[in-house]
Amino acid sequence: MKAVIMAGGEGTRLRPLTSNQPKPMLPMANRPLMEHVVRLLRQHGFTDIVVTVAFMANAIRSYFGDGSELGVRMVYATEETPLGTAGSVLNARAELDDRFLVISGDVLTDVDLGALVDYHVGKGAVATLALHHVPNPLEFGIVITKEDGTIDRFLEKPTWGQVFSDTINTGIYVLEPEIFEFIPPNMAVDFAGDVFPAALQAGRPLYGYVVEGYWEDVGTTEAYLRAHQDVLDQKVQVDIGGFPLRPGVWLGKGSTIDPAAEVSGPAVIGDNCSIGAGVTLGPYATLGDNVRIADGVEIRHAVVADNSYLGAGSRLEGTLVGRSCDLRRGVRCDPGSVLGDNCLIGADAEIRAGVKVYPFKTVEAGAVVNSSIVWESMGHRLLFGREGVRGLANVDVTPELGVRLAMAWASTLDRGSTITASRDTSRAARMLKRTIMVGCNAAGINVEDLEVATLPVTRHQVRNSASRGGFTVRLAGGDPQSVVIRFFDAEGLDLDESAQRKVERLYHREEFRLVLASDIGDIDFPARAVEQYTADLVAAIDLSATRRAGFKLVLDLSFGSASFVMPNLLSKLDADVLVVNSYAQTRGMISADRLLNARRVADLVRASGAQLGAVVDADGERLTIIDDEGTVLSGEQALLVLLRLVLQGTSAAKVALPVSVSRAAEAICAEHGATVVFTKLTAAHLMEVAATPGILFAGDQSGGFVWPAFLPAFDAAATLVKLVSMLAASGQSLSKLVASIPPVHLAHAETPTPSEHKGQVMRSLLERLSDRQLVLVDGVKVPEPDGWALIAPDPEEPSMHVWAEGPSEAAAAARTRHYVATINALLH
Repeated sequence: MKAVIMAGGEGTRLRPLTSNQPKPMLPMANRPLMEHVVRLLRQHGFTDIVVTVAFMANAIRSYFGDGSELGVRMVYATEETPLGTAGSVLNARAELDDRFLVISGDVLTDVDLGALVDYHVGKGAVATLALHHVPNPLEFGIVITKEDGTIDRFLEKPTWGQVFSDTINTGIYVLEPEIFEFIPPNMAVDFAGDVFPAALQAGRPLYGYVVEGYWEDVGTTEAYLRAHQDVLDQKVQVDIGGFPLRPGVWLGKGSTIDPAAEVSGPAVIGDNCSIGAGVTLGPYATLGDNVRIADGVEIRHAVVADNSYLGAGSRLEGTLVGRSCDLRRGVRCDPGSVLGDNCLIGADAEIRAGVKVYPFKTVEAGAVVNSSIVWESMGHRLLFGREGVRGLANVDVTPELGVRLAMAWASTLDRGSTITASRDTSRAARMLKRTIMVGCNAAGINVEDLEVATLPVTRHQVRNSASRGGFTVRLAGGDPQSVVIRFFDAEGLDLDESAQRKVERLYHREEFRLVLASDIGDIDFPARAVEQYTADLVAAIDLSATRRAGFKLVLDLSFGSASFVMPNLLSKLDADVLVVNSYAQTRGMISADRLLNARRVADLVRASGAQLGAVVDADGERLTIIDDEGTVLSGEQALLVLLRLVLQGTSAAKVALPVSVSRAAEAICAEHGATVVFTKLTAAHLMEVAATPGILFAGDQSGGFVWPAFLPAFDAAATLVKLVSMLAASGQSLSKLVASIPPVHLAHAETPTPSEHKGQVMRSLLERLSDRQLVLVDGVKVPEPDGWALIAPDPEEPSMHVWAEGPSEAAAAARTRHYVATINALLH
């Protein structure tokens, strides 16, 4: 049975707390209100959830994602214009083909949803409303029922002269799809005011069920503060984070309390808080994560949200403080006062009772504020793309972004951890790397700075040191004005999507851990990282045959950071090597053209009689290969040659390949009894799969090859050494191996597709191809007798991609045109 969470409300009565976030995202005991609702649903067996969103919908999407972190599946239905409670549910009609439950995403409750569903089923109702007794029903819809539970009438927000009952509508319903007959489309419609009266008039069975337990609408700032007190008194059964320091006091991970501080329960202290000497905290105090409380502060009956700072001698009584506020020394906030996000309150200022200060406002030192100061809200943008965090240097990716991004990422690591940093030779990368290092230090993270290093060396250092992660800053390929920041986990792999979402969530909510001066991280410069990388690579590959063969090589290092690695490595090969573009230079790196450089290397190979030529990209990840006859291998040819060499003399090996590889690659694997593990199209996922046990080799069609026994990531230097070693051991020339590879005919096309229609196109394709044996690793792959087609949406741009393989170039191109036409037909 599915559940619908209505999360489209703006929460205007809760401003300024909801000026920068939707009401369902307001924290209640340091979890969003909606998270408590999701946990309640999961507790009662509802794991398939549809969320209706409108106001600041991205804040909800970015936090909950697909719901997997909470053990549920979540999809979203967006209201482009306000549709009311019933209209918003109708907007999600495509997901609701059976009985379902509706609940608001901004209530605090622990009612028994299972009992409500059982009652509904037992009565055979079209709709069952959860009812609750409240002392003051004026702000709610009253529902009057008969003795058998059937609803007699509705009275929406009555006056006292109209109050005939204290039983109100909680906004929790169990509904049959039949209810959609009473919801007209494309207009604002409410359940209580429109739909239920219409169904009642039509004679449909509607029932009311009085639920036991706690229920609070949390509709005003007063109710919000009161609900926090109820949570602390444990009148409502919700999950409170942290561990119980003593009865009624919960302490979060990494928080410190000075021995001279007095904490009077009930109180909740979030993660990574710092509470100074002489502080009086409680009763009924709630601190979010990363809150810093200076000496002598008094906090009673108050809520202080994440990342705020309270200066020495400040006093809060009955106050709500938003995120990232800065209250300087001696500030006084009286009962009923509310501060929005990012407010700066100067020293010794007074915020009088009932005053609301809206976000991003500054109150001067010593001021006495008697009336509210109003402001409105602003939005956010996404951070991570396919390659990491990318944008124009000093425009999109600024030093400020670098520091904030670093603090967000560093806040996901334990304080005192060490990370590894690197960059390319550009000044933009140097500047941004320094800002990121500063942000990491501010969050209590130590940095090992490799300065200029290739990506493989950086990953190797992360894996083989005490580092818990790493980052690198480099110019974006093909765009010298843009930079890319890539973050790595403790295994040296790119952050997965879950970790990226967590960093984005912390970044947008500014939930940064800022440590005390004594805990600020340090910077170190590890010695011999390149030498250790070289030694480990040489130890992982048998070079005896290579040294005997006396290879002659021609290399182009693309003016990149590989020039710091290759001289030491090449000296181990005992080969005759001609190297061009062999020093690091930003101007040369920017102007380098891979194909043009490959043609120049091909000329040198033919002129010198070399057995092999190669172009190493500037970051040291990808390799372009040239054979002994001066033929520049395509990405597909290089992959097939390496597969044949790798699998010679093996049995039952496992290789990881993207789902877009040719059938020739599958045939080579089958010829040697190897198993293919197909991966998504992204390099990050290919490397993630390559890191799993048992994978011998992984590679894509763009010159990226992985040797998991050494490093489960793209590595051009390792590929070059391994290729030379395998050629020497086989005694075959590269050109003969290339000649033995069957011709491959691949085609690619891209067609514009609005982002909001991508899901519809993919669903329609699956329905149209339901009788076929499809491969659904990434996109939809359609096998054909003489090839295949792969259709996948672009993860960032409003477009769809079609790849195809056929018996000829013309046939492959025709296959792509066929599926492009199919996509366009589905759009129209």
